[in-house]
Amino acid sequence: MSKQKENIFDLGLFKRLLTFIKPYRWVFYGTLFAVIGLAIFGALRPLVLQQAIDNNITAKEVEGFLIYIITMLVLLILEVILQLIFIYYATWLGQSVVRDIRVKLFKHILGFKMKYYDNSSVGVLITRAVTDMERIADIFSQGLFMIFSDILKMMFVGGIMVYMNWRLSIIVFLTLPVVLFATKIFQRYMKKAFEEVRNEVSNLNSFVQERVTGMKILQLFTRENAEYNNFKTINERHKKGWLKTVWYNSIFFPIAEVLSSLTLGLVVWYGGLNAVLDQTATLGDLIAFVMMIPMIFRPLYQIANKFNTLQMGMVAADRVFKILDTTSNIEDSGKIIASHFNGDIRFNNVRFSYVKDEEVLKGVSFNVKAGTTVAIVGATGAGKSTIINLLNRFYDINSGEILIDNINVKNLTLTSLRNQIAVVLQDVFLFADTILNNITLNNPNISEAEVQQAAKQIGIHDFIMSLPNGYHYNVKERGVMLSSGQRQLIAFLRAYVTNPCILILDEATSSVDSYSEQLIQDATDKITKGRTSIVIAHRLATIKKADNIIVMDAGQIVEQGTHAVLLKKEGGYYKNLYEVQFMHEEMV
Repeated sequence: MSKQKENIFDLGLFKRLLTFIKPYRWVFYGTLFAVIGLAIFGALRPLVLQQAIDNNITAKEVEGFLIYIITMLVLLILEVILQLIFIYYATWLGQSVVRDIRVKLFKHILGFKMKYYDNSSVGVLITRAVTDMERIADIFSQGLFMIFSDILKMMFVGGIMVYMNWRLSIIVFLTLPVVLFATKIFQRYMKKAFEEVRNEVSNLNSFVQERVTGMKILQLFTRENAEYNNFKTINERHKKGWLKTVWYNSIFFPIAEVLSSLTLGLVVWYGGLNAVLDQTATLGDLIAFVMMIPMIFRPLYQIANKFNTLQMGMVAADRVFKILDTTSNIEDSGKIIASHFNGDIRFNNVRFSYVKDEEVLKGVSFNVKAGTTVAIVGATGAGKSTIINLLNRFYDINSGEILIDNINVKNLTLTSLRNQIAVVLQDVFLFADTILNNITLNNPNISEAEVQQAAKQIGIHDFIMSLPNGYHYNVKERGVMLSSGQRQLIAFLRAYVTNPCILILDEATSSVDSYSEQLIQDATDKITKGRTSIVIAHRLATIKKADNIIVMDAGQIVEQGTHAVLLKKEGGYYKNLYEVQFMHEEMV
C-alpha cells in the first residue's frame, strides 16, 4: 500500500516534464503571476463586500460607499484581464511544450532499429504521438496552473476568514480534513482508473488501425463478424474503464457538495445566533462567509478534478518518456562519410539472428565485384532479405563483418551509407501524395525535370503521363489508386533517380500483368547496368543475366556460380530449383 501511495504522483517524472518549459520560462512566469493575481483579487472581493455592508449598508452610511463599489469593479476588471492572460498563455505553453516533445519523439522513432517495429504495435505508437500528447498539454492548460491557483485561493480565503471572524472560521476548518481525506482516497483510485483507460485506448487504437489496414484480408476470408465481435469486446472494456472513472466521480463530488452545504448551514446558523445574541459576528461577516465557503470548498474538489487531468497527463507523459528512453537505435558511431562507393561488397562469416539463439544467417561469406550483378535465390526463409537488411544496417550483425570498398559498414556514418544504396522492396510502400513526391520523397535536390528525364531513361514516362495529372497524380493512402505493377515501377524510378552506387532489388512480380512485367524487366536491365546490384531474383530472365548467382538454404550459401555453371552440377540445389520453379518459365 505504501508503494501505491508513493506512486500517486511521480515527482521525478514531473521534474523531467518541467525541463521542457525552459525555452518558455518567461511565459511560464507570466502565467504564474496571473495565477497569483487571480487568487489574491478573488479572495479580496468578499473582504470588500464585508466592509461595504458593515460600514455603509448596515450603518446606513453613504459616505465612502462609492469607494467600495469602485474597488469591487476594479477587482473584477483585473480578474477578467488576468483570467484572459491565464487561459491563453497556459494553453499556449502546453501546446508549445507538447510540440517540442512530439518533435523529439518523432525524431527518436525515426532512428529506431527495424527490430523495434517488428515487436511494436503501430496503433500504440500513434496513440503515444497523438492522443497522449494532448493529455500532456492538459497538464499545463487545465492541471498544473489550475491546481496552483485553487490552492492559493484557498490559502488567501482561509486567511481572510480568520481575519474576519476566527469563530466562524473554526466551523469551516473542522470539515476540511474530511474533504481532504476523501480527496486523497479519490485521487488514488482515479490514478488506477486512468491507467486502465489509457491502456484500453491504446488497445482500441491498435486494433482499429490494424483491421482497417488489413481490411482486404478480413473480407477475403469473411472474418467480418468475428472481428466485429472482437471489436465489441475491446470497446466494452474501454467503456468499463471510463465508467469506472465516472463512478468514482459520482461518489466523490456529491459528498463534497453535501459537506460544503452542511458547512454553509452551520455558519449561517451559528453566525446568525452570534449576530443576534452577542454581536460577535456581523451581517457583513455572514454574507462574506456565505461567499467564501464555496471559494474554499469548490477549489478543493476542483483540485481533485484537475488532479485527474494532471494524473492522465502524467500517465501519458510516462508512456511517452518510456519510448524516448528506449535505446533501440542503430549505433551511429562511424566517422567515415562516404561520398561515393566503387561498389565492392564483401560479407565475411556473417552471423545474425532476429531472435536470440535462432540464427537466420549462419556464417555467410561472399564477394560482389564493383559494377556486377549478383542474384540471390533460395526458398522462403533462406535468409535472402536478411542480407539486404544487414547491408543497409537496419539490423546489426551478431558476428563477422560487412565491408564496402574494404571499409566496415560500422565505420561509415549511417546517412552516408544509406545515401549510396538504393533499395526496391517487394512490398512497395507509397504515401498518400503525388507520384512526384513519392519519387523524390520531397528531396529539394531532385527536380521534376530530373525525375522526368530518369523516367524516360528507364521507359516509364509514358505510363506516368497516361495517368490524370501525370506526375502530380495523387496515389492516395499506400498507393491504392495504382496496380501492384505500377507501384513497382514507381519504386524503380524512386531508386534510379537518386543515382545510387549500389542497387538492391527484391524484384517479385507476382500478380503483375504482362505489360507491367515487361516494363519492370526493361527498367531492371537499365538501372542495374554499370552499377553494383544485388537482386533477390524471382524471374529466370534476371537470374540468367546475373554475373554470379548465390544459392541459399536455411541461412547458408550452398552454391555459387553462373546460371550455366550451376546447371551442370548433377543433383545440385540450384539445378533442382530450376527444374521445379523456373523450367516452365523458360519453356513459355
